Amino acid sequence: MKILVDSDSCPRPARESVVRASKRTGITAIFAANRPIPGIEGPTVRMELCPAGEGAADDRIVELAERGDLAVTRDIPLAARLVERSIRVIDDRGTVYTRENIRERLSLRDFMVGLADNGLGAARINTYGNRELKAFADGFDRELTKLMREAQAHRNTRGAQGPLPEGSTPVPGTVHESV
Repeated sequence: MKILVDSDSCPRPARESVVRASKRTGITAIFAANRPIPGIEGPTVRMELCPAGEGAADDRIVELAERGDLAVTRDIPLAARLVERSIRVIDDRGTVYTRENIRERLSLRDFMVGLADNGLGAARINTYGNRELKAFADGFDRELTKLMREAQAHRNTRGAQGPLPEGSTPVPGTVHESV
């Protein structure tokens, strides 16, 4: 289990919340971007510096993602790719993307891009304040807790545990924690 963050457009308060959760739980958080992002430091946190090409960070996140991971992105096409691979996805405002809602979100996004391309798009107000951060933090904690419980239940049903997959971090309170 790990946390993957599309860092290029993720607001600093949301990134800081992920870093704190990573340190608190011991779950690895990987921040992918095409430039260094300040504040990405700690034993459970790492920066994936990607080439400067269009979609390079997105491609890297998809490449790293495995079932049981939690991804943070506001990029709807990236969210769709991840949801298709059964990855849990949340945006920086606390919206969880699922198989049930991602197609609608993608259609709406494509429609809005089409309007903007034709000069008809409305001005976007892009504020990120305490209300947005609280919605993100609440949703992020809820989804992370669900994934941790699912991972624990999976381990309990398997009986004796083998080694963790490479790059995985033990979940606190599990047999692997002492490994």
